Amino acid sequence: MYLMQEALAREHMSARLAEAREQRRAALVARARRSARLAERHALRARLLKAQVI
Repeated sequence: MYLMQEALAREHMSARLAEAREQRRAALVARARRSARLAERHALRARLLKAQVI
């Protein structure tokens, strides 16, 4: 019985670690997307300003 509880506890911990890894990966992807959108906005603004100067 003790081995079964230990196996269940190990499986539960493994699942929680996998979930935490997935959440960190999702947060990283979201941060990268926000950064890319911001960079695109800045690039567009720079192009518009350059067009006004010329």
